[in-house]
Amino acid sequence: MDVMKAVESVQLKENAENFSVGDTVKVHFKIVEGATERIQVFEGLVIAKNNSGVRRTFTVRKISYGVGVERIFPLHSPRVESVEVVRPGRVRRAKLYYIRDRVGKKAKVKELIRKKNA
Repeated sequence: MDVMKAVESVQLKENAENFSVGDTVKVHFKIVEGATERIQVFEGLVIAKNNSGVRRTFTVRKISYGVGVERIFPLHSPRVESVEVVRPGRVRRAKLYYIRDRVGKKAKVKELIRKKNA
């Protein structure tokens, strides 16, 4: 089992987990189309984080043309270029699956206002 941990530790990204559940994020994801590569940005609300280590994934949900779209990203994948926090959210749950049933203003998450040390 120690051999597996050693192999996986090489593949882990540094500072990859700079966001939490409830944050609105922009995920810069590398798309390969034939011989060309481009970066596509997927912006939405992080509703879940699963697993640990190399297998860590997170689910991002957004509304596109009135339809809810969810996408699961592997956190330590080489295809995920970066995850940028647009707006930190204040939630009291680990999984925000209840957001799927909400529409409009009810689907919003309150913003986390961090106090600055003076």
